[in-house]
Amino acid sequence: MLLATFKLCAGSSYRHVCNMKGLRHQAVLAIGQELTRRVRAEPAPGMWINQVQRRNSLLGSRLEEPLYSDQELAYIQQGEEAMHKALGILSDQEGWKKESQQANGDKVLSKVVPDVGKMFRLEVVVDQPMDRLYEELVDRIEAMGEWNPNVKEVKVLQKIGRDTIITHELAAEAAGNLVGPRDFVSVRYAKRRGSTCVMAGIATHFGEMPEQKGIIRAEQGPTCMVLHPLAGSPEKTKLTWLLSIDLKGWLPKTIINQVLSQTQMDFANHLRRHLESSPTAETHG
Repeated sequence: MLLATFKLCAGSSYRHVCNMKGLRHQAVLAIGQELTRRVRAEPAPGMWINQVQRRNSLLGSRLEEPLYSDQELAYIQQGEEAMHKALGILSDQEGWKKESQQANGDKVLSKVVPDVGKMFRLEVVVDQPMDRLYEELVDRIEAMGEWNPNVKEVKVLQKIGRDTIITHELAAEAAGNLVGPRDFVSVRYAKRRGSTCVMAGIATHFGEMPEQKGIIRAEQGPTCMVLHPLAGSPEKTKLTWLLSIDLKGWLPKTIINQVLSQTQMDFANHLRRHLESSPTAETHG
């Protein structure tokens, strides 16, 4: 990680400022060179995960941002680490087993990952351009409860720079009320580079949002959604959602697996219906 770059250097404040300027100048040059290469040549199929991982840089995300507090830097680091871990899991194609598949091609796969547990992977194609999905899933995340019945409310608790937010999500009861109300406090970290967008998340602690009476505080992550245009059909978007959740409480694994797999399938269906019913989304600055 690049957090060490931002530790206070020994010596005068003047020397520290000069060193920071030098580091930022080098980073700007490096990012400029990388973007130039991106414009000149599209990546080969299957290379987008590695590209996002290489381009994801805490220093790069801070070039035009004010200095952050130690706590804000910790949240940014959590988001970055969740993204790297989730993309690493997605890049390993071995060991995935099919949980369910619909006639339209939507499918959910699962895999047990060491030190994480069972993870679920939704793969769908949506007949909408990537920009539209990005707007709904990132820019308008607080509106998700309006079209996804599995989510009662999503609230942004804090925004840190351009890429990181802290959210509180209240989930609806599931499996015929066998799974009672759960809520989540998470770091969400979004990176958009060229034709690929990744939104990662992981459970975190936020002092201003303590556990609420009657609601079990569950934990998610590492999790991520990846969006990129379908090869040969740029008006369509391939959406991959990697999901890992610890629902807490006393629940049989069979119930948990059923709930998580069905939640992903439901999400795809609700998203499509929402996008089709509101073809012209509002513009948010």
